[in-house]
Amino acid sequence: MEDPSVKLSMHNWMRPEALATTVPRLARCGYDGIELASDPRAIDREATRRLLRTHDIVCAGTLALFLGGRDLLHEDAYVREGSLTYLLETVELTADLGGTFVTVPCTVGKMTPSAAPEVEWRWYVDALRTAADRARALGIRLAIEPLNRFETYLINRADQALALAEESGDDVGVCLDIFHMNIEEVSPAAAIKAVGDRLVHFHVADNNRLPPGQGAVDWHGLIAALRETGYDGWLSVEFMPALDRTPVATRHMAEVDEATDLTAGMRQWIRDHGSGVLPDATYEEYTRQSTEFLRSVLSEVEAPR
Repeated sequence: MEDPSVKLSMHNWMRPEALATTVPRLARCGYDGIELASDPRAIDREATRRLLRTHDIVCAGTLALFLGGRDLLHEDAYVREGSLTYLLETVELTADLGGTFVTVPCTVGKMTPSAAPEVEWRWYVDALRTAADRARALGIRLAIEPLNRFETYLINRADQALALAEESGDDVGVCLDIFHMNIEEVSPAAAIKAVGDRLVHFHVADNNRLPPGQGAVDWHGLIAALRETGYDGWLSVEFMPALDRTPVATRHMAEVDEATDLTAGMRQWIRDHGSGVLPDATYEEYTRQSTEFLRSVLSEVEAPR
């Protein structure tokens, strides 16, 4: 039987739409929760809590979006201070919405260091220690997410994220993402086991960033590795198909510039990742396929005795 301790969630930061559209879709497609993009000064907390309760979807946690000028390692101390304020406000937002973790990646798209390695490391550790203190007081855990080398220059692998977590606080953990791991890790299963009980959260998409099951990832082996470590957190879906403008295209996607309700940072992010915006019917089908596939694999992989 499927392990009931493993729960399925999905993001809301790769698609320009209102939560009132996203949350009912997740309920229709069999998800348990949502990992919210953090915008502490724009999210209506009471309205969000009502919406989640209405559809029996919980806030699993939040993702701190480090883009559009947010950078904990910026050469300008005022930018670093403002970015830390954003992270602290994200921790408070997460607690207000009933979440349990904040995913913390490096600044997406930043490929050039701001200072010497030891200086940047100290900036990062100091900021995360401050945020971890606030998180600890509110029952929230920080989860440092490695991104692949084409999205950031600093934290790309599980061992790097683990070293940063260990220096930043006893309860600071790691968020792993199988899409990024497929690029950077020698063995995703070995990386999962090395992180061990520091694993707070896990993102899922296939190696081509299509929905799970539509690529080359060994999902049975991956779930087995997670179970072997005793992981009992969330699997959070993050598919993001590539925009195909050639005659062999198999799906319609709108160009990014055709999309509405996108911030400048998100517009640039989607464009930089070579993606676009799927039509509603296709997006819903991918959302449904993801949860159905993952629940099938969870039911087929024997839980450890």
